[in-house]
Amino acid sequence: MAERLAIVDYDRCQPRRCSLECMKYCPGVRMGEETITMDEDSGKPIISEELCSGCGICVKRCPFQAITIIGLPEELTEDKIVHSYGKNRFRLYGLICPRDGVVGILGPNGIGKSTILAILSGNLIPNLNKLDEKPNYDRVISYFSGTELQKYFEDLKNGNIKPVHKPQYVDALPKVVKGTVGELLKKVDERGLFDEIVEKLELKNILNRTFDNLSGGELQRVAIAAACLREGTIYYFDEPSSWLDVRQRFNMAKVIRKLSESKKSVVVEHDLIVLDYLSDYIHIMYGVPSAYGVVTHPRGTRVGINTYLEGFLREENIRFRKNPIVFENRPPINYVNRPELLSYSNISKSLDSFKLSVEGGTIHKGEVIGILGPNGIGKTTFVKILANIIKPDEGSVSVKDIKVSYKPQYITSDYDGTVRDLLMSVCNINSSFYKSEIIKPLSLEKIIDFEVKDLSGGELQRVAIALCLSKDADIYLIDEPSAFLDVEQRLTVSRTIRRIADEKGGAMLVVDHDILFQDYISDRYIVFSGEPGKYGKGSKPLDKRTGANKFLKEMGITFRRDPDTKRPRVNKEGSQRDLYQKKIGEYYYVEE
Repeated sequence: MAERLAIVDYDRCQPRRCSLECMKYCPGVRMGEETITMDEDSGKPIISEELCSGCGICVKRCPFQAITIIGLPEELTEDKIVHSYGKNRFRLYGLICPRDGVVGILGPNGIGKSTILAILSGNLIPNLNKLDEKPNYDRVISYFSGTELQKYFEDLKNGNIKPVHKPQYVDALPKVVKGTVGELLKKVDERGLFDEIVEKLELKNILNRTFDNLSGGELQRVAIAAACLREGTIYYFDEPSSWLDVRQRFNMAKVIRKLSESKKSVVVEHDLIVLDYLSDYIHIMYGVPSAYGVVTHPRGTRVGINTYLEGFLREENIRFRKNPIVFENRPPINYVNRPELLSYSNISKSLDSFKLSVEGGTIHKGEVIGILGPNGIGKTTFVKILANIIKPDEGSVSVKDIKVSYKPQYITSDYDGTVRDLLMSVCNINSSFYKSEIIKPLSLEKIIDFEVKDLSGGELQRVAIALCLSKDADIYLIDEPSAFLDVEQRLTVSRTIRRIADEKGGAMLVVDHDILFQDYISDRYIVFSGEPGKYGKGSKPLDKRTGANKFLKEMGITFRRDPDTKRPRVNKEGSQRDLYQKKIGEYYYVEE
């Protein structure tokens, strides 16, 4: 058994550009040992975990930060590896077993959640770390002998169960699917629920469109519909809320809940409110992203999410996060003595057939305003009007001597240079304040010298947020900062935005569909309503309770506070609490 895990990121490792500094400076190699060798097939270095002393010199010397040396917990023995992607590659410890209802999987990006879905759906046969042997189900069945997974893999091998898998990356659909949305959905409709699913997921208006003319949210809803229409034994949904607005997220959740009344379902989801609403059980995953992931035993939904937020697994006596995440129930901010930063009159704007109107209001120093509403309702247009990118048809914004920093909804990686170059172009990133408040919280240390064009979606999102917050501005307009981020990263970003607002005294306007994210940071809300694609109406800035009540009433859902973590939770529709809160008009939550 190896006492440590050595990981080489093949995407970042570039031996031809670094003179093999990991080998050059390795004490073991210099003493004649084969601690690091070159793999003839991949052309990448292989680190012997048995010979590695864990000195960390190769980690520090690698110019591309492609090497990670990790001390493994004692219980993670080699015989507990369910799947490995190769020597010095990611390893998965443990597996979940589907059960009646909806099973949720909660954990950071790169921890093995999608690998689990690929294994259980039959798209990947786990190799049990037998890298020199071809994977086969007989070995897997023997490995899980005496457990529920033995029967599952026997049924999977013999074709006695039919898994249906909704993949994570739906943006690839236009490359593999031809024809219209309606043609595809009718073709896969094995359950005779075409009309019902189309109505619930609001797909009627796009049935005659081809896939190359669909937005990310439309592709997501079509992929969910296609999965739900197929006849299967068990259904796997990988990040089904991505690109969806709040209303669409709950429509999706209701469809999956309905499906789970007669079928088993497993869902990977980063929106904690949606996951809480959806799941009957939760499996927490911990480890080191892109290195190894560990699956814990199932917990009830409330206990599972609270345990994840606490960062401590009591039964296993493992702490996987230094500090717990606590949702503070902050008292409302008194704006009487706060300086006004910006004011705007009633605004209207027409874009082709879409019409937008927004009530006038004022924005004060140091506040965070959450902007809530469905897609296609004018939120981004309003933000661009405040940023002076778009001129209103009627009304005006007092932006005299006001500096604005804007992070757009759709970010690109067309900058020619490194992350360091990009950030240095707007501010000095070497100050202790910048390192402690932006670089460290947003985990930019490892990617600071990477080319911007080589970043993943989540990395690019964090860099775009850092770039926006780095600028010297009075108002920061941040459009959908939680996209591509996992739960941990979303809460870290929210804390960073909150701290920068307090430190710089600038106002933050945040557009996002993650209600928990918005609840965590916002002081006031601007609520948008209307008919997507046709007209939108924005409210003036409202105090948090008034704004949340207005928005949740339009969504038809009620919230309560978790007594332990104070996080918002959705009441089950039709429950006694749900009916009571709707009766008294308090959709946000009721103090108990």
